[in-house]
Amino acid sequence: MTDIPEIAAFVAFLAKERNDSPHTVKAYERDVQDFAAFCDRYYGGAWRWAGVDRLAIRGWLGAMQQRGLAKRSVARALSALRTFYRFLNATAGVEVNPARAMRSPKLPRLLPAHLDRSEIERLFADAAQRAARGGFPAVRDLAMLELFYSSGVRLSELAGLNDEDVDLVSDQAKVRGKGKKERLVPIGRHARRALRHYYRHRDALAVAGTADRRAVFVNRRGRRLAIKRLFTGLARGRELHVHSLRHSFATHLLDAGADLRAVQELLGHASLSTTQVYTHTSVERLKRVYHQAHPRA
Repeated sequence: MTDIPEIAAFVAFLAKERNDSPHTVKAYERDVQDFAAFCDRYYGGAWRWAGVDRLAIRGWLGAMQQRGLAKRSVARALSALRTFYRFLNATAGVEVNPARAMRSPKLPRLLPAHLDRSEIERLFADAAQRAARGGFPAVRDLAMLELFYSSGVRLSELAGLNDEDVDLVSDQAKVRGKGKKERLVPIGRHARRALRHYYRHRDALAVAGTADRRAVFVNRRGRRLAIKRLFTGLARGRELHVHSLRHSFATHLLDAGADLRAVQELLGHASLSTTQVYTHTSVERLKRVYHQAHPRA
């Protein structure tokens, strides 16, 4: 934990008010601390947040590049500093934001990794086989997989689900996203069946009084948890991560003709431009189909 009060307050704001993921909070804290350490060296004495100028930030960006940090890491650090100064403006009356006018490194637009239909079928078939053999972890993992892909939620939203958030009668769940914004997401029939099967196993933990009765997904000790290894059975498992299911959810909906605005609502994106990256994924797939199928492509 930082000993700089402004940064400590900023970290608390990110975690408790903005409801950012622990990964984001830790990264932003590390970035702003790194900037503060740079300013100690740059100014060689006492300095104030309100007195930082663009030259200091330019020097900081250059120092990160000299250390060999990737452009994406530098861009995230600059974004963290901009957010920090907006926080200082709102809470401490710091009127300047020297990071606002700084240009971020130009980044290549990367398409999110997603699973094609055959990989999805293989993934769920393997998970179903493991669950059929019994055992609490396998049954739980299948339910998490089904709900994750069925709803397209973020990992933090899935891990934060409580029993009262999930309604298997109306087939929907209430999730709390970034900024504590709530939205309703659908639960498909496969996810509903897997959840009911999982609940029977989970409730056995409550008999001994070990389960957290609020959390939907728990480990053997009844503690809340999130998905870890899922893709080891797939040929390109190392290329994938848990959010690949969220990306697959969006891509497959758009492939099937879903409205972009509807997908935006389901994903909980504040900006439509964030959702539009999935249209590029779909276009790339269509191009491949075209070149494979058209006789004069």
